[in-house]
Amino acid sequence: MSVTLSAFDLYSVGIGPSSSHTVGPMRAAKRFADDLNDIDTRHRVVQVRAELFGSLGATGRGHGSATAVLLGLEGEDPATVDTDSVDRRVAATAARGALLLGGRREIRFYPEHDIVLHRRRTLPGHPNAMTFTGYDDVGTPVLQKTYYSIGGGFVLDDAELNAPSDPHAAIQVRYPFTTGAELLDVCASEGLRVSDVMLANEYTWRSEAEVRSGLLELWHTMESCVEAGCGRDPVTEAELPGALRVPRRAPAIYRTLTQAGETATASDPMQVLDWVNLFALAVNEENASGGRIVTAPTNGAAGIVPAVLHYYVRFVPSADEDGIVRFLLTAAAIGILVKMNASISGAEVGCQGEVGSACAMAAAALCEVLGGSPAQVENAAEIGIEHHLGLTCDPIGGLVQIPCIERNAIASVKAINAARLASHGDGSHKVSLDDAIKTMRDTGRDMHSKYKETSRGGLAVNVVEC
Repeated sequence: MSVTLSAFDLYSVGIGPSSSHTVGPMRAAKRFADDLNDIDTRHRVVQVRAELFGSLGATGRGHGSATAVLLGLEGEDPATVDTDSVDRRVAATAARGALLLGGRREIRFYPEHDIVLHRRRTLPGHPNAMTFTGYDDVGTPVLQKTYYSIGGGFVLDDAELNAPSDPHAAIQVRYPFTTGAELLDVCASEGLRVSDVMLANEYTWRSEAEVRSGLLELWHTMESCVEAGCGRDPVTEAELPGALRVPRRAPAIYRTLTQAGETATASDPMQVLDWVNLFALAVNEENASGGRIVTAPTNGAAGIVPAVLHYYVRFVPSADEDGIVRFLLTAAAIGILVKMNASISGAEVGCQGEVGSACAMAAAALCEVLGGSPAQVENAAEIGIEHHLGLTCDPIGGLVQIPCIERNAIASVKAINAARLASHGDGSHKVSLDDAIKTMRDTGRDMHSKYKETSRGGLAVNVVEC
């Protein structure tokens, strides 16, 4: 079987707070709206009903899933939706009891009635399932489809989820690999770095110029996200949305660090960690408030790759645009391995699949741009994921705030440490990346559902919400 995922599948521009609970439902709803508008029926569709199951139903309110569904039904895409107008649009739709289906024609729609969150019901295909039904003017179903948000914003319908795996139908890339061992074999036999392998494979879909410009555009979006998170008004935007009333910390930390100046880092070398924490907090506070972010590989873990990449750009003297491109390519290679062999969905395997995967991605990427060999890069990724094994997903109140935001900051620092630790070795180690990924998959399978993004266990039940 050949790799069929591109770096641009793993990274996507979207909105917070969750790739599986916000981005995925919006994409699914848009697909359904487009299908409704495209089908030739004798009866005009006048109403749509959306039902969310499993983890989507359990934590959909805190994750903004209902809002995402509404926007998707109106034809919005996570990458381009105007994040500043979301609240106004939702309120307007509820007030008039109607929405523009696919942005084309008006149908009646009452969010409180037509979006149903089943807190205790699941569908067999995946923990993140949703069913959409379109009705004609006499209440007869015209079209019904079920979609699954499988993590990182990826959405599959029933046919796609149950399609048999055919290795001969896979897109053939230049250097196929499905495991870490195969990736290392390619690097060794061809004399390539991990980023070289990924770049060659990206040419299957895009030219070199398109790959480079696309990755740099993702980096610029990450930069903009950090800037936005640091620049929030300390008076009018002091707290994140939701009943938890979590205070924003990035703006205050940013002011403190910039007032201290560059000389402070020389007198306190550990202040570098303050900057790394800041970068991660800024991204995840933006994510928690529904801002524009880059899924990497999920929204809940979206701060780690940008934080470590900001560290590279700001604190590594040799940093340049080529390094940024190679960083993102290397991180994508690791993310693809995790997605193919385990999961990046918190609803499937807990937070080890989100923050653990992102930590491994960032650790490997930093090791590569610091001059690490492929074996050292693989070792860095393994360290990053090994020390997140068993990590649960238990967001308080179903909000991507506690423990998610701090967890990204801590994992960013761990990624840097993993890269440095691996760089001091020769790449040989007892536990391979493949071993760690398999263990993560097995651990996730054994993990109780209350620890997999349902807010029914852990911190979610042991901490008073408000």
